[in-house]
Amino acid sequence: MSEKYDIAVLGGGPGGYVAAIRASQLGYKVAVIDKDNLGGVCLNWGCIPTKALLKSAEVYNTVKNHAKDFGIITENVDKDFSKIIKRSRNVSRKIVAGVEYLMKKNKIDRIKGFGKLVSKNQIDIIDENGTVTKNITTDRIIIATGARPKEVPNIPVDREFIITSKEAMNLPEQPEEIIVIGAGAIGVEFAYFYNTIGTKVTVVEMLPNVLPVEDSEISAELEKILKKQKINILTSTTVETAVVKDGKVHVAVIKDGEKQELVADKVLNSIGVTGNVEGIGLEELGVEIYKNSIKVDRNTYQTSIEGIYAIGDVAGPPWLAHVASAEAIHCVETIKGLDVKPIDYNSIPGCTYCQPQVASVGYTEANAIEAGYEVKIGRFPFSASGKSAAIGERDGFVKLVFDAKYGGLLGAHIIGSEATELIAELGLAKTHEATYESIIKTVHAHPTLSETIMEAAADANGEAIHI
Repeated sequence: MSEKYDIAVLGGGPGGYVAAIRASQLGYKVAVIDKDNLGGVCLNWGCIPTKALLKSAEVYNTVKNHAKDFGIITENVDKDFSKIIKRSRNVSRKIVAGVEYLMKKNKIDRIKGFGKLVSKNQIDIIDENGTVTKNITTDRIIIATGARPKEVPNIPVDREFIITSKEAMNLPEQPEEIIVIGAGAIGVEFAYFYNTIGTKVTVVEMLPNVLPVEDSEISAELEKILKKQKINILTSTTVETAVVKDGKVHVAVIKDGEKQELVADKVLNSIGVTGNVEGIGLEELGVEIYKNSIKVDRNTYQTSIEGIYAIGDVAGPPWLAHVASAEAIHCVETIKGLDVKPIDYNSIPGCTYCQPQVASVGYTEANAIEAGYEVKIGRFPFSASGKSAAIGERDGFVKLVFDAKYGGLLGAHIIGSEATELIAELGLAKTHEATYESIIKTVHAHPTLSETIMEAAADANGEAIHI
């Protein structure tokens, strides 16, 4: 006789395990099914371990190249690539163990295996040999199977020479040269990491800017800084082929109508992700798929089949861990019948953890104008910040976009030290419909990096004090 649950969650990443915990808190009997470690890509091969790598690179750069700026004398500074990788893996393991503990704490059944939907009320559990070991029945199913790196025929991933982000954070040896294809957040972060520890890096991006979803001023500033860091950046460049020959990868690209050949030890394919929709029984049940993602009602996250829901990366963009977690809570609370406001997808923060960091929320200037707003723009450079000078991080600026008519904050964009932490204030401000006046009149502690936000708001209204 199969075990019966109120809610079964397929996938244990930041969407799946959060959905399971919230469902348990609301009194449901819950199972979470995943063939791998809990935490999904984010905790095992993405968000968390990459930040550990990036911190190692940041520390190495500071000690090697800037210690003397702080009056610290160092000699013969070097790094150990294998220990950098080992630290990253250890950080990941500790966080994953914490999630496993949360399952026990919340009395959630953790089922290890590959889950396949047989009906809207039954899931088969399949082991690594393809054998059905058990099945469970459930009133509702939440699919949170995530996404994986997108692969295309002209960049054939072999996971040895042409790699994805998963291999890039766990290489046995540091490559002398690497080509990064795609200059989104993942590509830029790995480009920064490898360049900082001494690998020669070339970034290839088909669009005109690195971080193409960011405000154009921010992208231009980051590109300038990355080039100053000696990263070779080729924008408006398409990749024709990537071929492994004699232990090297030869990449044919076209820029400005001219063909070039790039050669490196490794090529990192970071052109995007695609939803994990295959093999879990969706087609057999008639669950509607759109562009390799599960189509859902964004108010309830229910799929085309009643009682089956989908959240996170498998339900399409934005492909962010914090979006998956927010959708998880919203989905479960909606199932419970609570009064839940829809998620405002225009107030989702986006973060890139290179140095300097990049973070944003809401409209870019171009998006706001395209949406019909007359805008006021405020800017404040970190070079004019006392705290920035004190900590030796003077690159970048804050850019705020306001509605000229009513003064409301439409968008916020930061490039600079701790941008990914600073953006939280602006996310809260936007959610609560703050204006440039309310931000200006909020007293910010001195000296802090957050003062740059207040000053940028003041600049939008011609009131900035320190520029």
